[in-house]
Amino acid sequence: MIKKRNSHLIVTLLTLSMLSCKTEVAPPEPYGACPTPQQVEWQQMEMNMFCHFGPNTFSGKEWGDGDEAEDLFCPTELDCRQWAAVAKGCKMGGIIVTAKHHDGFCLWPNPQSIHTVAQSRWRDGKGDVLAELSEACTEAGLKMGLYISPWDRNAPTYGSDAYNETFRLTLEDALSRYGAGDVKELFEQWFDGANGEGPNGKKQDYDWPLFNSTVARLQPKAVVFSDVGPGCRWVGNENGEAGETCWSTLNTEGHYPGSGSPAIERLNHGDRNGSRWVPAESDVSIRPGWFYHSNEQPKTVRQLLEIYYNSVGRNSLLLLNVPPDRRGKIAADDSIRLMEMRRALDSIFACDVAQGATVESTNQRGGRRCSTYTAKNVTEEAYDKYWACDDSVRTPTLTLTFKEPVTFNRIMLQEYIPIGQRIAAFHIEQKGSDGEWTTLVAATTIGYKRILLTPTTTTTALRIVIDEADACPTLNRVALFMDKIF
Repeated sequence: MIKKRNSHLIVTLLTLSMLSCKTEVAPPEPYGACPTPQQVEWQQMEMNMFCHFGPNTFSGKEWGDGDEAEDLFCPTELDCRQWAAVAKGCKMGGIIVTAKHHDGFCLWPNPQSIHTVAQSRWRDGKGDVLAELSEACTEAGLKMGLYISPWDRNAPTYGSDAYNETFRLTLEDALSRYGAGDVKELFEQWFDGANGEGPNGKKQDYDWPLFNSTVARLQPKAVVFSDVGPGCRWVGNENGEAGETCWSTLNTEGHYPGSGSPAIERLNHGDRNGSRWVPAESDVSIRPGWFYHSNEQPKTVRQLLEIYYNSVGRNSLLLLNVPPDRRGKIAADDSIRLMEMRRALDSIFACDVAQGATVESTNQRGGRRCSTYTAKNVTEEAYDKYWACDDSVRTPTLTLTFKEPVTFNRIMLQEYIPIGQRIAAFHIEQKGSDGEWTTLVAATTIGYKRILLTPTTTTTALRIVIDEADACPTLNRVALFMDKIF
């Protein structure tokens, strides 16, 4: 009778111990600069469509002069629903359109300008591209963003203090009238740092605090793009290529977009322990030019896959420009290529051979009995479940053991970025048929997502060794895939 009571007591104590462990182990403290919920959601979009569209579409130029006749802009079959269908078919999350490029021409009837669709012959001056795109994105369940260049080669006040107020009112009009959904929400405001001469030969001293505060007031959830953010940063090139080391943090103090931006290398790599969370966005065009030119051809599927690996696969969002043609539609060659790219990506990432692996770690936050931060979380797809270590541990090892040999040539890793980016160096080892471990690949940062390209490898076990971290490491995904295309 005493033994039976004792056994019940032991079971009860163990149960209480396990429950206590789950409730008492605190999550890792956020480390350094961390993303806002909007920035996390933005990063999870991974790939969006850029649409360069305007007078340059019809003139054949890349940068307009600002003196183009408004009647030059006259799409014959504008179909923003077709843009949205193409973006949706490629599994892009949103569309950003060049509402106003450097030539100053506005794709909506901006009351601050006389160089807009309202002065054109298109639809007898009653057309509005932004209104149609807002409706199309809403219907398709896509997000919408705006590119509005502060450089204006048409505005007569450009180069004076008065222009900053004109530009503020331009932002005010566009940001309060357009966007996706019933609330007309914009997910990104894109600021180009270009600053050339206006029609009077003068350059403008941009009031960036005024511009950014206007966006924050009217579209508080919008991620603001520029060389220094504050929401996301230019990656430093137009090739769609983030640095192999790519921190989402950046020291922005003393810098401003354009001529005052950080060095290209810093934009490409970010700053370790940077003071602000300003993740990279890689913008690149599917064609050689940004605006549609009939003599150009889209990139190949292989080229687009390489861009994907060098952007999304290196902790950056990919903004892929797909320019509408003179009809106001995405060209068939481009839409076909995007669908081919999508099929390729779906094929590559369809089967994660790491699923079902036994996962063990040299350290687990709260000890072995606590399941909240278990190493097993890395093979699950729930974003907010992650493996974490005790605060004092910086160089743990994670081992995946497979029931049968697995073959792969792509390794995907993800840090749990809501609490910061931590890992600065790691390497991955494979277990050979002789039982010996050899290094397969070594790298630096991970961030939201890192996709490592490896030789085709068959193994029964894989070991991820964190060599350097600024705080206790976290990982919420380890996945293995086979690319038979690239």
